[in-house]
Amino acid sequence: MSLLLRNRGSILLLMINIFIVFVGIGLVIPILPKYMELLHINGKTIGWMVATFSLTQLIFSPVAGRLSDQYGRKPIIVIGMLIFAISEWMFGASNTVWLLFVARALGGVGAALIMPAVLAYAADVTTQKERAQGIGFINAAITTGFIIGPGIGGIVAQFGVRVPFYCAAVAGLLAAAITFFLLPNPVKVEDAAPMHHNQGKESLPLWRQLVMSVKEPYFFSLIIIFIASFGLANFETVFTLFVDEKFGFSTLDIAYIITFGSIAGAVVQATIFGQLLNTFGEYRVITTCLLGAACFIVLTLFVHKYWLIFAVTFLVFLAMDILRPALGTLMTKMTTNQQGYVAGLNSAYTSLGNIAGPIIAGSLYDINIDYPYWMAGGVLFICFLLALATGKKYLTAPNQANHAEPR
Repeated sequence: MSLLLRNRGSILLLMINIFIVFVGIGLVIPILPKYMELLHINGKTIGWMVATFSLTQLIFSPVAGRLSDQYGRKPIIVIGMLIFAISEWMFGASNTVWLLFVARALGGVGAALIMPAVLAYAADVTTQKERAQGIGFINAAITTGFIIGPGIGGIVAQFGVRVPFYCAAVAGLLAAAITFFLLPNPVKVEDAAPMHHNQGKESLPLWRQLVMSVKEPYFFSLIIIFIASFGLANFETVFTLFVDEKFGFSTLDIAYIITFGSIAGAVVQATIFGQLLNTFGEYRVITTCLLGAACFIVLTLFVHKYWLIFAVTFLVFLAMDILRPALGTLMTKMTTNQQGYVAGLNSAYTSLGNIAGPIIAGSLYDINIDYPYWMAGGVLFICFLLALATGKKYLTAPNQANHAEPR
C-alpha cells in the first residue's frame, strides 16, 4: 500500500482545513457593498482593508515556515485555524472600521501559518514519487474553496450580512478541534525531500530574494505575474461595489457571476489547459490572455444588461485563470533545481500585486467608479505590448523554443 493511501485520512484533514480558510477568504467578496453601506466606508478604506490580508500574509509567511520546522506541523496548523476563526468572528461582529482592519490582518496571519505547515505536512508523509499527487490534493482544496467561497457568502448572506462570517468562524473552530484530536504528528518518510531547507536562496530574507530575482531568467515572467495580479485585484476589489452602485445587483447576483466564472476557469485548468500549452506554447497563451483580460475589463464599462455583465466577467476570470498557471508552468520549466525558490517568488510577486491593486483601485473608485477598470485594462494592455516587444525571448520555455514559433 502506498504511503499516500496509508495517510489518506491525514491528507483529507489537511484539505478540509485549507478549504475552510479559502472559503473564508472568498466570503467577503459579494458582501462588501453591504458593509460599505452599513459602516459608511468609502472605496479607499475598502481597498486598504482588502490589501491588509495580503500584506500580513506576505510578512508572516517566511516566519510561519520556520515555526513549522521548529515546533511541528500540527501545532502550527491548529494555531492558524484558531486565529482564522477569531478573525472571521471579529469581522462579522465589528461595528467599527479599525476592528475590520484588525480582523483582516489576523486572517492574513492565520493563512500564513496554515499554508506552509499544510504543504510541509503533505511533503513529510509522501515519497518524492507521490509528492505531486499529495500537493495536488491540497491545491484542489484551495481552488475549490476560492471557487465556492463567494457563492456561499452570497447565499448565506440572505439570512443576514454577518451570518457568513459567523459560520466560517464556527467551521474554523470545529476544524481546529478535529485537527487537534485526530491529526497525527507526521512521520517523515525516508526518501521525502524536505519542503523547506536552510541552504541556498530559499533561506534568504524575502527582500533579498526580491532583489536577486532581477537577475533571474524568469524575471520578466515575475513582472507579468505582478502586473496581472495588480490588474485583477483592481478589477475584483471594486467589482462588487461597481455592479451594486451601477446596476443594483444583489449579493446573490454577485455570487452567481463570480462563482460561475471561477468554476469555468477551474474546469479549463483540469481539462484542456495542458493541451493549450502544448498546442500554442506559453508565449501565445500568455499574450492572448493578457490582451483578452484587458479588453474584457474595459468592455465591462460599456455593457448594461445582466447577461452581458455575466458574460464579460466570465471571460475576464477565464483569461486570468489560464494566465496564472501558464506563467507558473513557464517558470518551473526555466529552472531545474530551484523549484521552492521559484514558487516563493511567484507567491511574493502575486502578493505584492494583491496589496498594491486594491489600494489604488479603492482610491480611484472614490474619484470615479469607472477609473479602476480603466486602470486595470490599461495596465494589462501595456503588459501585453511589452510581451509582444520583448516577451518571446522570456516567455518561451527553453525546451520548447522552437515549438512556439509560427509555422
